[in-house]
Amino acid sequence: TMVGTNETSPVQGFILLGLSAHPKLEKTFFVLILAMYLVILLGNGVLILVTILDSHLHTPMYFFLGNLSFLDVCYTTSSVPLILDSFLTPRKTISFSGCAVQMFLSFAMGATECVLLGMMAFDRYVAICTPLRYPVVMSKAAYMPMAISSWAAGSITATVQTSLAMQLPFCGDNVINHFTCEILAVLKLACADISVNVISMGVANVIFLGVPVLFIFVSYVFILTTILRIPSAEGRKKAFSTCSAHLTVVVIFYGTILFMYGKPKSKDPLGADKQDLADKLISLFYGVVTPMLNPIIYSLRNKDVKAAVRNLVSQR
Repeated sequence: TMVGTNETSPVQGFILLGLSAHPKLEKTFFVLILAMYLVILLGNGVLILVTILDSHLHTPMYFFLGNLSFLDVCYTTSSVPLILDSFLTPRKTISFSGCAVQMFLSFAMGATECVLLGMMAFDRYVAICTPLRYPVVMSKAAYMPMAISSWAAGSITATVQTSLAMQLPFCGDNVINHFTCEILAVLKLACADISVNVISMGVANVIFLGVPVLFIFVSYVFILTTILRIPSAEGRKKAFSTCSAHLTVVVIFYGTILFMYGKPKSKDPLGADKQDLADKLISLFYGVVTPMLNPIIYSLRNKDVKAAVRNLVSQR
């Protein structure tokens, strides 16, 4: 039978199902996602501006924060316009190359964010556990390469995963049961053995999810033990407030990833449709909520950012 299917013309592009089975939800989600996307552009745009324009924020912590905001803008822009379009056109078609680009961008940004959050944990570790050495350890010669290597690592792994996925033969089914060219949804459609892809994804997950999580966890164990040794309550509060924003972002970011990929699949076929819908909505939530919350969390939990935003507004 394999020979038979190979005779058929290879897939020219894919069809994104999105929420076309739930037209009532589409309108609601279109408005909701559009509103959230505008908040993302505004919130992260303001953060990027203040980290560049305000000289008080020319420190490693805010440099990483500016990178994180830029990353969130790129990440959402690689998928949100496509998602919004899929709400307006049921069964939206996307070309093979368009699919590859979108898959690459979302994978690269996700992986880069994992590494960047690890780098930010290291920055907080040095600031709190060895404050006197902070200017030396976190000099510009250190934090610039750290940020660049985060972007490079994310791009390299995305190149590997995307090219492995796009080399597969797609000969029959070309309907992606998703809003975007999510790599797992695309791999399901290949008419070939995908074990190499599964293994390489597993390796990438260990490197880009496992290692940073472990690194962040160890950093925070040291940070918390250092904070608990501070004699005054005021000192403890002050030290913790510089980490609380980062910690909150980390918990939301990794919490949603673990929730998405770690929950058991439904065996019952009637449950599977609900499960599919739940999976889609969770990944939609994940792709938009985290980038929206980051600037809100950082500006609420951080006096410097609040002051910088106020200065920016009053100057205008």
